[in-house]
Amino acid sequence: MAEPLPNDIDALKRIIAERDAELTAAKAGLVTKSLEVEKLKIQIARLKRMTFGKSSERMVRELEQLELKLEELETEEAAAPPPSPRGSSEENARGHTPAKPRRQLPDHLPRRTKIHEVAHECQHCGGAMRKVGEDVTEVLEYIPGRFEVIRHVRPAMSCRQCEAMAQAPMPPLPIPRGMAGPRLLAHVLISKFSDHLPLYRQAEIYARDGVDLDRSLLADWVGKASWLVEPLVDRIAAHVMSGNVIHADDTPVPVLAPGSGKTKTGRYWVYLRDERPHCPAPPAALYRYAPDRKGERCRQHLKDFSGHLHADGYAGFQELYAARGGRPAAVMEVACWAHVRRQFHDVHKATGAPIAVEALERIGALFAVEREIKGKPPDERAAIRAKCTRPLIEALGSWFDVTLPKISGRSELAGAIRYARSRWPALTRLIDDGRLEISNNAVENAIRPLALGRKNYLFAGSDAGGQRAANVYTLIRTAELNGLEPEAYLADVLARIGEHPINRVDELLPWAWAEREGVAKLAA
Repeated sequence: MAEPLPNDIDALKRIIAERDAELTAAKAGLVTKSLEVEKLKIQIARLKRMTFGKSSERMVRELEQLELKLEELETEEAAAPPPSPRGSSEENARGHTPAKPRRQLPDHLPRRTKIHEVAHECQHCGGAMRKVGEDVTEVLEYIPGRFEVIRHVRPAMSCRQCEAMAQAPMPPLPIPRGMAGPRLLAHVLISKFSDHLPLYRQAEIYARDGVDLDRSLLADWVGKASWLVEPLVDRIAAHVMSGNVIHADDTPVPVLAPGSGKTKTGRYWVYLRDERPHCPAPPAALYRYAPDRKGERCRQHLKDFSGHLHADGYAGFQELYAARGGRPAAVMEVACWAHVRRQFHDVHKATGAPIAVEALERIGALFAVEREIKGKPPDERAAIRAKCTRPLIEALGSWFDVTLPKISGRSELAGAIRYARSRWPALTRLIDDGRLEISNNAVENAIRPLALGRKNYLFAGSDAGGQRAANVYTLIRTAELNGLEPEAYLADVLARIGEHPINRVDELLPWAWAEREGVAKLAA
């Protein structure tokens, strides 16, 4: 609700002046962005003419960069919250910004008609209703492997006695007055963020099916869909950070630097809560984007977390592990034995050193214990580790201490031993706590799709685009962790979320959706 306006004329003048300044700045920003979009379109058209008939890897790469930058600009504009229906001189009499003319969908596409009837008795006088017309709204949908047009037919009925009119309302669409159905939107999101197909490539694929969906239209859909699902991402973030044990890792991503035409290095951070090896709590993966790898970024992400953190030796985490004011640290470090093993494995592959082989065998024995206790409750896991793992780790530590003086201090092998001993408290913390894992491999599996995407589409188009991608990755990966097919899940969420009460958004979380679908299947 808008704040009441003051009665003082001078105060009103100040408010008007401030809003005029904000409007002027916003218009200037839109003009600048529009000019940049037009400039990019001209550059792309010129490069396409230059590459026609000849092959140039450098030119093709530059063209891909410009396509993605344009894609991000158009998506970013659509990702903003819808404007307030008040205060604009361009609004129509119904209080909405005038809608753009709807595109005509191709005649060759199959059509399925849904008729939305109203009661055949007048709600006012009880008289019989007669049909006087109908409204038809065509919505483009994507059924796996093909497009389909859904024709929403809403007969307009009139009472024969009192002439009262009645018509069923149009079913809500994810994008109001849009032409895209929820399954099509879900397919575009999965293609971009899971299959790593940039929007301009998707547009080319759809054109081969005779459907003209240009990149700017797809970008508008992606932006609006990513804005719609933000409440779900916030709830997943709260769930992850409320866990007692989480895994963290990060990976670099090239990002277009504004105005320079070059790329800078951003970071994707992944925070995974996965207690399935010992607890029935639903798993979830939270992705966050940061423009750099400063320690303050991960500390901001983890500001609400307290518990055990599985992570590598990144210095930015160290402040989280520090005790303050005589109180223990809110976050306890848990190191990864897979990282230790990897260093000895690299030495073994390069030199075949017997010491590296023995280290691998000793560490392998620790992982063998973990395979035996997977799925057991925490208390039982801790008891078995106390009996089996503790003697193995103590023997390994003593062997490291005896072996290190016998080898060159500058060797890779010595570096591997020093790395393990320097992190010994964090490496041995799992012995007494059955909730902890021996490695951070689970979160590395969540990082892998990002690395594939980086290879396929080269970079993120902007910092805002990086965070937008992180939000969609959060939904996709969390759906997969809960055993869902992510495209089906996203389609259902996008069909519901626009009209779903915000205080019941938890009903749309992946694990709640999975439970509801399971109950529905049992009932069927």
